[in-house]
Amino acid sequence: MTAPKAPAADWHKTACSLCYLNCGLEVQLDGRAITRVRGDKAHPRSAGYLCQKAQRLTWYGNHGDRLTSPLRRLPGGGHEPIDWDTALREIAARLTAVRDADTEAGRPGSFSYVGGGGQGNHSGGGYGTALMKWMNSTRYYNALSQEKTGDFWVNGKMFGAQNCHTSEGVEECDLLFVIGCNPWLAHGFSNARHALNAIKNDPERKIIVIDPRRTETADIAELHLPLRPGTDAYLLAAIIALILERRGQDEEFLAEHTEGFEAVRDALGRVPVDEWIAHAELDRADVERAVDMILAARAMTVRVELGIQQGRHSTLNSYLEKLLYLVTGHFGREGTNNLHSWLVPLWGNSRGERSEITGFEYIGGLLPSNTMAEEILADHPNRARVLWVESSNPANTYADTASVERAVELAELSVVVDIAYTETAALAEYVLPAASQHEKWEFTLFDFEWPTNYFQIRRPLLDPLPGTLVEAEIYARLFEELGALPSADELAELTRLARTDRAKLLSAAGGLMKKNPELASIAAVLLYRTLGAALDERQPGSASMAPLWAGCHRAAATMTVAVRRALGTSATGAELGEELFTRILDSPSGTPFSTHTYDEVWDLVKRERIQLAVPELLSWLGELDPAAEQVDPRYPFSLVNGQRRSHNANQILRAPAWRRTDPEGALRARAADLATVGLDPGDWVAVVTPVGRIVVRAEADESLRPMQLALPHGFGMSYPDGHGGRVTNGPRINVITDAADRDPIAGTPHHKDMPVRLEPATEVERATAERDSERVREVVQAATAR
Repeated sequence: MTAPKAPAADWHKTACSLCYLNCGLEVQLDGRAITRVRGDKAHPRSAGYLCQKAQRLTWYGNHGDRLTSPLRRLPGGGHEPIDWDTALREIAARLTAVRDADTEAGRPGSFSYVGGGGQGNHSGGGYGTALMKWMNSTRYYNALSQEKTGDFWVNGKMFGAQNCHTSEGVEECDLLFVIGCNPWLAHGFSNARHALNAIKNDPERKIIVIDPRRTETADIAELHLPLRPGTDAYLLAAIIALILERRGQDEEFLAEHTEGFEAVRDALGRVPVDEWIAHAELDRADVERAVDMILAARAMTVRVELGIQQGRHSTLNSYLEKLLYLVTGHFGREGTNNLHSWLVPLWGNSRGERSEITGFEYIGGLLPSNTMAEEILADHPNRARVLWVESSNPANTYADTASVERAVELAELSVVVDIAYTETAALAEYVLPAASQHEKWEFTLFDFEWPTNYFQIRRPLLDPLPGTLVEAEIYARLFEELGALPSADELAELTRLARTDRAKLLSAAGGLMKKNPELASIAAVLLYRTLGAALDERQPGSASMAPLWAGCHRAAATMTVAVRRALGTSATGAELGEELFTRILDSPSGTPFSTHTYDEVWDLVKRERIQLAVPELLSWLGELDPAAEQVDPRYPFSLVNGQRRSHNANQILRAPAWRRTDPEGALRARAADLATVGLDPGDWVAVVTPVGRIVVRAEADESLRPMQLALPHGFGMSYPDGHGGRVTNGPRINVITDAADRDPIAGTPHHKDMPVRLEPATEVERATAERDSERVREVVQAATAR
């Protein structure tokens, strides 16, 4: 595949990959560098919106840590380059040996897959999960199971399926209720700053923020409730109890659309409201004011994020925030919360299956990321033996770095597929270099909009670096080495049908799968090798998009009216599926793929009535006890571990030069709190937990609550120092996290309320930190001087 050559002055359409909004962008290029970025006004959702992070996007793929050759680990450490044929042949032999041993022993597949795509590249996920299925395994982990699976579990109980997922009506609401997030910086809904400013400037519209910190969003809110960290469940329960005490429930909505309200009312009627508000360290008058605003709202929408999804009682928090808008009837209308459609669901719907190693439940087809190392290190005959990591970096992003590193090193086979030499790649046995998402056709499945939903396929901006392959090709070649693909003649016949008669393609493929049932697990690869070949002839490089064809036909069959509305067409059946697929392929700025009416939200609920009473969570609510959740004097501070800031992002941005602010990833704290341990802003400070210790630069931030601290995510990456060595930029925050400090249902970590203590750094620690800081500054100066 060759990207089209164009003068540097041309604008090329793409999308941002630094958060899951994936706003449409246009960029100019100079060689392999992105030199200018602007919002794409033709993008049907973001319509030209641009934030500060996207303007530095050139550093994603244009840096010194790119991989251009497969690597194999040397016996004494480090890696040697090898050719693709050797790498895939050796990996295939090892995988086959493990698969055969699993079958002979009668044990579940011992393959662990960490992947599914990064923040902006989901196209590889279908191929990676095909390998997991071929290995007869279900062990699947990704960022969603580090952050969101408690929410998915609740959705399954209430709406009937774990991939029922809610959206917010921010643009139309008259009350925006923000809990545990800061959309001014973290976004989370379309054109966030425009939407927030519109509410701020309209006297008929209001914002409530629940957050310990005085965030930028809290600054423009009508009411800020700065609760004590870790007490969200207490406060939300008290708010709903007060609403019910005032008979503020929407009786008509509850009677028509829900069941189980009586059990919920009884449980909340037992909440000791004053005690729990006091535990949150708030005044009852302020909480009553929040209730006043909720009861006065015409249309309230609730926006939540990791502040409660990675906080104490996180699955219970997700339940209570949904009860808040459901009990008051703020669902299924304009300006309220709704469910949204999918082109292809980003996660699945598990049905209570559990890991025999840890006992944790599969949620959305995923196991908790916090248990990945346990599954490998366990003294159990059915432990995981292979670790396959794609577009992920668990050695930096999963809790308890030391255990994750040990798991990678002790796995019988470890393989990393990535564009960069990540911390996980440095430990793996094999490393396979992928083309970056700017060098291939790519998409994400973050289509979370309602009532109109959108999809964008991004075209390549650049040629792939020599020696790299798109993920689809990596997996296809691997499956050829595994001997898992049909014969050349059978593939040729499917390819002929893909070119001439797609209506018969699925039935022909189905015939092959009936003959060889194992082929069903690798359907994505079959489509890539057959339909993909036909797509490549029309649009070079687009072969890896072939699995979306099946998704388009499924969407057309299950949401016919909504898809026809979005496309403005009268087509039906297979013709509608083909029209949708063609529209998506031919719309570089993206296109609507479904448009619903508000009353059609009930078609997306997977049970007759929303179930309000979830027994496990009502029991949990009844067991809450403020006396059992007091501060440990050994670790008196509460750390927000992974704060979003102006210039931090996910781990795909490895080059230190991309940051315009906060270059060292400072620990933020109130100056008075630093003074309690004899420190001043600018000093090096040790952050200590029972698991580990890291040294960081201290910075004053008076927006935090007393005794609250914050460290950013997206740091702690090792980067070439320009002199043959490597230097780590900023805090490697999971060195101090405990994988066992996690939600009891979802296993998600309590990163947003970590008990820590502060100590002055030792003389040796200060010297080391100062030296590394200077080395990073030199790297940045050299990069920006070019």
